[in-house]
Amino acid sequence: MISQEQVRDVIGGTLVDSSGDKIGKIGQVYMDDQTGQPEWATVKTGMFGANESFVPLAEATLADSEVRVPYAKNQIHDAPVVDANDGHLDQTQEQHLYDHYGLPYSESASDSGLPGGTTGDAGTESADQGYDTSGPNTDDAMTRSEERVRAGTETVQTGKARLRKWVETEEQQISVPVTKEKAKLVTEPVTDANMDSAMDGPAISEEEHEVTLTEERPVVAKETVPVERVRLEKETETAEETVSETVRKERIGTDGDVDLTAADKARTAS
Repeated sequence: MISQEQVRDVIGGTLVDSSGDKIGKIGQVYMDDQTGQPEWATVKTGMFGANESFVPLAEATLADSEVRVPYAKNQIHDAPVVDANDGHLDQTQEQHLYDHYGLPYSESASDSGLPGGTTGDAGTESADQGYDTSGPNTDDAMTRSEERVRAGTETVQTGKARLRKWVETEEQQISVPVTKEKAKLVTEPVTDANMDSAMDGPAISEEEHEVTLTEERPVVAKETVPVERVRLEKETETAEETVSETVRKERIGTDGDVDLTAADKARTAS
């Protein structure tokens, strides 16, 4: 059971579920207008704590800034989304919340703080009339709060790059100039210039002359030489991405005979 004196310790504390798992930070405490008993707490859930879920405080206990409730994490996260305008819950919103947590709901009030027929610390027929705990129970000032969006980044794996080497075989053709000798028959008339060579030897005889022919043939040899180096490098690119989220702001107005300056009028109208 959470008492009025413990409300200040509850706000900003950590909500713990029935298994001892931490849910998130407690943002606000809604109290019953008639009994003044703490009835609901909101816990910040979702990415960056952007959302708030309502949790009953009827059976909650406080120890070392941790508020333990008899509900599972999933049940708390799946609670109906409620926009508590002006810090109040209407009867329909409150009934949906009680149904979600398996608590009986009645519009009649009881001394316990819960709707009639239940036990614990919270709720009356005006249990939807939660209010700012910095208000009438503490001093004569009202605190105006608003939600603000905090955005961050997380690093996730998007893919892998791999450097791989394999061997391919291909046919290459290279032109090589080669020289080949051939035998050619050449005749020349006998003249005064070659007369001595022509008359050298017997007048009539049998002879043989032999010429050796040669040719060049292509020879192929292979060698392995390095041609280039290849490696993988990572580059980082920075880009701006826009994210959006819905936030709530509390507004404060006045009723009755209140003297307002121009600045006060602008502030309450904004």
